[in-house]
Parts: sequence; C-alpha cells; structure tokens
Amino acid sequence: MSSVPLELPGSVIPRGSEIDAWLKGLVAGLCGLEHDRFPGSQPVSFGTRDLDRLEKQDYWVCEKSDGIRVLFVVLTNPDGSTQLVYIVDRKNEYRQLDGMYFPHWENPARPLGSTIVDAELVIDTDPRTKQTTLRMLCFDCIVADGQNVMDRNLEKRYGRLREHFYKPYSKMMSDHPHMRASQPFDIRVKEINLSYHLEKVFDVDIPKLQHGNDGLIYTPVTTPYVPGTDTNILKWKPPSENSIDFKLVLRFPSLPSRPNQPDLGAKPVFALHVWNGGEGARAQYEPYDVMYVEDEEWEQWKASREQLDDRIVEVHWDNVKEHWRFMRFRDDKLHGNHRKVVEGIIQSIADGVEKDDLLARSTAIKNAWKARHGQPSQSSQPPPHPHSQHPPPSHHPSSHHQQQNPNPYAQGPPPPPLPSKKAPIVAPRVERNYGPLASSPWSKVSGPAVVSGFKR
Repeated sequence: MSSVPLELPGSVIPRGSEIDAWLKGLVAGLCGLEHDRFPGSQPVSFGTRDLDRLEKQDYWVCEKSDGIRVLFVVLTNPDGSTQLVYIVDRKNEYRQLDGMYFPHWENPARPLGSTIVDAELVIDTDPRTKQTTLRMLCFDCIVADGQNVMDRNLEKRYGRLREHFYKPYSKMMSDHPHMRASQPFDIRVKEINLSYHLEKVFDVDIPKLQHGNDGLIYTPVTTPYVPGTDTNILKWKPPSENSIDFKLVLRFPSLPSRPNQPDLGAKPVFALHVWNGGEGARAQYEPYDVMYVEDEEWEQWKASREQLDDRIVEVHWDNVKEHWRFMRFRDDKLHGNHRKVVEGIIQSIADGVEKDDLLARSTAIKNAWKARHGQPSQSSQPPPHPHSQHPPPSHHPSSHHQQQNPNPYAQGPPPPPLPSKKAPIVAPRVERNYGPLASSPWSKVSGPAVVSGFKR
C-alpha cells in the first residue's frame, strides 16, 4: 500500500468563500505576511557544491518522508472559549478537523493558543499486522501559543514544537486513551539528527520506517523560517531518483480523414509543461519536454478512466533510455515546479551527489562542526552505537509573554460566524561513479534548445 494518503481528512472550506478568506488572512497575520498564499518553506535540490556548505554551517538532517506536506493550524480565541483546528495543503486549501483539542503547556485546563506546525501526512503500515495508521509527522513550528517564532533558529523552533505543542497533547492522549478514537490521525514529532550522524539515518532511521522514504532533508540550525523557497534548506536524493513536477498535457494526432479533428483513440504525445509563475487564470505554462509512456502503461491509464490531461505529474530522468518517466500524479499540488526550480533540479541530476560520497564527507563535517563550537576532534574515537544518538538538545522556551504578537482574533472587524467546534579539515576527494548525461535530440536536459523550429 502507498504511504501517500489519497485524500486529506476534514471538511473542506470552500475556496473563495468568506470563511476561507478570513482564515487565510488570519494565518497571514499570525505569520506576519503581507500575502495569503501557502506560507510553508520549500527546499532546493542538493548538489556537489552543497557538501562544502555542510562543513561551513550547522545543519540538522532527517529522512524525507514520502507523504503529503501540510501545515497544521490551531486557532484559539483570546478568552479560550473556542479552539478550531485546520489542516492546510500546498494548494492552500483548508480543511476543518473535528474532535481535536490541544491543552496549554503550562496549564492543561487551558487551551493552547494559536499555533501553526509544519508537517507531513503519511500512511504507516505495521510490517507484522499489516494494519495501517494515518500519521502526522511534525518537523518545524511557525507560530507557538500565539507567538510568531519564524525569526528564531531551528533549535528554538523545534523546542517549541516539542514542549508547547506535542508533549501536552501526548500526555493528554496517554491520560485519556479513549480520546484516540476521535482523532483523525496519530501525531508524532519527526526525529532529527546532527548532520554528521548520517550513517545512523541510513542504517537505523530509514530501515525502521513504516512508510516510504524520499531522500533526506538538511535544515540549517541558525537561520530563521523562510516562507516560500528557502535556498538554505537542502533536499537530497540519489541523482537517479531526482524528480520534477510538471503539468501533463496530452496532445493527440489528427484523424487521417479529418485533419482538423483529434484522433482520441490514438496514443497521444505526453507533453510536460513548466510553470512560469502566476496564479489562477494568470498562471503561465509553456511546453518544456515530453514524457515517455509505454504502450502497456497507456492501455492501463485508458482502462482506469481517470482524467490524465491537465494534472500535475512527477517524473524522473531515465539516464539509460534518455527520457522522462512517470512516477505519480501530484494532486496535492496546485502547480508544477517553477522553471527556476526545474533548472536547479536538472543541475542536481547532472551534478548530483551519491550516497557513498555523502557518507565519505561525514567525518570532515563532524570535525568542522566541533571546531566551530570549540570541541576537540573525535575522528579517532569509535563512533557511538547508533541507538545511543538523540535529537539535538532544545532550550526550554521562555514563559514570558510580553513579546507575543497581539492575537489576530482581536484585530480588525469581527470575523464571520465560526464553524461549529467540531577545522580546518581537508575534505576527502569526491569522485563520481557515473558518467555525464547522454545527449538526446528530444530532451531539454542535454539536447538542443530548438528542434524543427520549435523551442523545447
């Protein structure tokens, strides 16, 4: 069974409705943003150049789960009379969740104030019983108990995530197990590791996963949370597994007897269009390349009777056969990758880093980290047992509230009626174990920009 949920739980808030506009404005206010777009951060693809960055900066690393990226939003009135819970996908669609309550970290009798958590929804499958569990894995915090913490470093944000959001909720579930039946999913905090504990991630963390893995995420410790593309957050995959999201556009040949009409029974050209920006009717797409589809795949797609045209599709580059290949549809995304992101991913495919190269750099990364923090190098000491590793220490957040932002509930005109509650070290020489991408007259990756007068 796939680890990616087919549908998100909750009741959809109609897009463009009054309550939808009010919610987006409220979340934008909590995040200190001047727009109401999806405020989550997005990583960039990892390349050879980023090996040096891991030596020069403190990074935390975790496995990248194969699931659906979401923001988890808890909205609480200042007087604590109402607490509403929503989940938001990357299409910026809000869904209200019923049956959930989050107690305050200081006093469980009070509700937790407005909080926004960054997370991934996955389906975990128990290998023994085959029982599946919808689970939300939390990895960052944007707003905690009414306070915007985006300008804090990752260590403090992670501390708020654990201490303010997760621990009180987890204790409540432990003290009142009957409440689990009303929860739409289980909640966990994702395990984080120092960047040089990569062997543990590969040998311990990933093998014990009950859902799919999609690579690694490196997040800098000292930088703030950045909405939109954050060039400091690095997404690593083996070069052969790097993928791109395009819009799929089917183009059928014309009927031999009627050249002005498409032959809908024929196999079409599977065009991949790249997003150049814009939203809604102003969204700009243009042809970029084509996707190769086997005849058998095409017959299966036809038999499924699913809509194929005009959907976001994730593809990877087949370096042997020199074409793009289908991976999955991304109905959780409103748009494909932006052209600038696509160019960056293609660069990562051509200039990617293999797993062995990444592991070979771990000792240099560890020694550089220790040198920055005035600690002696331990490269000559045996590494600790993988099971003894713990997430980086988190400072307990201050309990003072003088710096909290005013609660947006108290700002501006009253909202529409609420829905019901419901060290210097010389790095090892990196050697690639693969050759350059072969040229292809039909591929933007390495082929010519223009073919038969048409831009590719």
